[in-house]
Amino acid sequence: MHDSSELMWFILLIQLNKIYMSRLIILFLAALITTLVSAQKAEVFSTSAGAIKGYDPVAYFTVGKPLKGDPKISVHWNDADWHFSSQTNLEAFKSSPEKYAPQFGGYCAYGVSDNHKAPTDPDAWTIVDGKLYLNYNKDVKELWSKDKPGFIKMANDLWPTIKNME
Repeated sequence: MHDSSELMWFILLIQLNKIYMSRLIILFLAALITTLVSAQKAEVFSTSAGAIKGYDPVAYFTVGKPLKGDPKISVHWNDADWHFSSQTNLEAFKSSPEKYAPQFGGYCAYGVSDNHKAPTDPDAWTIVDGKLYLNYNKDVKELWSKDKPGFIKMANDLWPTIKNME
């Protein structure tokens, strides 16, 4: 009798262990899926220095050139940290971020028109119809400049399907 009760306890422990392990696996998979989904929703190109590699998006419009932002003058918007060269620029951005944020989340405008995301160089920029566009580098900017309206239209058409992809 003693052996059968030990056997029953042993079987019960095995069953509880299976349930516990199943729940652990489910929790692990849920966490993994959440992490993967979050990683795929990189709608804004951002590095450890922040969006636009730490450059001030408002400066492109106000001084007509890229200016490095100050991490002490920043705001978290659209899952990215945006840095500014002045408090005035920060306030302008906070009042109208869509006006100043680069199109296509700061990914290369030419790359988006070619159905993929590519990083950008803050020095490879253009303002078209009051909107900021960034490119991978100055050579790509030159290529993109040959048909800005055409590339912008293609990128606008493709962006909704690729913006949440990694």
